[in-house]
Amino acid sequence: MGRLAYLAVLAGCLLAAIWLEPVFRVNVLRRWRRLLLTLLPVVVVFVAWDLAAIAAGHWSFDPDQITGIMLPGRLPVDELLFFVVVPVCAVLGFEAVRAVLRWRAGDEP
Repeated sequence: MGRLAYLAVLAGCLLAAIWLEPVFRVNVLRRWRRLLLTLLPVVVVFVAWDLAAIAAGHWSFDPDQITGIMLPGRLPVDELLFFVVVPVCAVLGFEAVRAVLRWRAGDEP
């Protein structure tokens, strides 16, 4: 599994959460603009944080556990996907709980 380990964990997280979308009709993916606005600050802040830590030599990635596809600043594409997949899963989970408990977010019509 080696080089695909990181991607396999991310796929597992996504599979564990994506079923919430149709079962609880949370419409997270349907409201893609809202999701992008949620993801943008997370991705920007944590990519910047990782890039700074990598440049300073404080952070590295096991080459045997990642795909080897590197973005500028020696950031593995796997790590960028982490900053997208994990927040999407969290939002799906939150929206599913909100749907079950009928919590209002304040933006309903």
